[in-house]
Amino acid sequence: MIEVLESGMLAQGPRVAALEDAFTHMTGARHAIATSSGTTGLHLALLAHGIGPGDEVITSPFTFIASVNAILFTGATPVFADIEEASFNIDPERLEAAITPRTKAVMPVHLYGQACDMDEISAIARKHGVILLEDAAQAVGATYRGRHVGTFGTAVFSLYATKNVMSGEGGMITTDDDHVADMARLLRNHGMRNRYEYEMLGYNFRLTDVLAAIGLAQMGRMEEAMRRRRSNASYLNAHLRGVRTPVVKANRDHVWHQYTIALPPGTDRQDAIHHLGEHGIGTGVFYPRSAHRFPHVYDVTGELDLPVTDRVAASVLSLPVHPLLEPSDLERIAAAVNSL
Repeated sequence: MIEVLESGMLAQGPRVAALEDAFTHMTGARHAIATSSGTTGLHLALLAHGIGPGDEVITSPFTFIASVNAILFTGATPVFADIEEASFNIDPERLEAAITPRTKAVMPVHLYGQACDMDEISAIARKHGVILLEDAAQAVGATYRGRHVGTFGTAVFSLYATKNVMSGEGGMITTDDDHVADMARLLRNHGMRNRYEYEMLGYNFRLTDVLAAIGLAQMGRMEEAMRRRRSNASYLNAHLRGVRTPVVKANRDHVWHQYTIALPPGTDRQDAIHHLGEHGIGTGVFYPRSAHRFPHVYDVTGELDLPVTDRVAASVLSLPVHPLLEPSDLERIAAAVNSL
């Protein structure tokens, strides 16, 4: 970090390039393009694929709102396919049923750090000739059948401060498409390839070298942090009672950005949060309302029947799983949950 500050190169410079290289090596993608956030990365990825007004993009309704906002930023229309209750990820059968002649892309969200059913989703995208864009914001390091997420189509990762690999704020687009990569690089930098020569209307969505230096340091710790998260999640899965614990589907490595349980029907979530808080256990609700329930989305999509998403949103609760937990912390978490 001191070296970056002393270099005088604080904007998009050699540390950004090094972080991009680290992502291509990790994922196996041909290109990695750093952006100022995961949200701006999604926005640029959609634009780089030519998505705009009149197009539809199918995604999950159970996600952070940035997934949906990025579609709206382009003027396209978000279309929602309901999720699987066990995995929290988009249901491929419902995804295919949502495709119309206006569908330009499908955007599965690898929620909480577990890959979606990419064989099925990739086949659907090929069958219908639509773009596959992965929202991998929470899934750095996750794999499906040994293949890293971010390589099935164009993808976007988040480097926000809460993510498993973070730079404080930032994002990363990965793609094998040379044209998409070129467009994303132009669009993130005011449409400029050469200094003061503007080829198109663009944005200031660049990452700084200061933040990239933080991200590079985090990359060096990623494997050990993932090992500890997986160990912590395994302990909780084995010791929690009376709640539905997360399901890890076959042929994938979950990176446990969040460890999310489902409370049994009839349980008051606020009471559960209060009970765990009294035992010194922090919790989170990701996410208490599905995307189609927010006014600015509802105004576009209208009323939708997504019963699994609504049911899941009402029951989920995330528990600590971070790599700094001690065995005594895990024991205390399990005891408190089991006494709900």
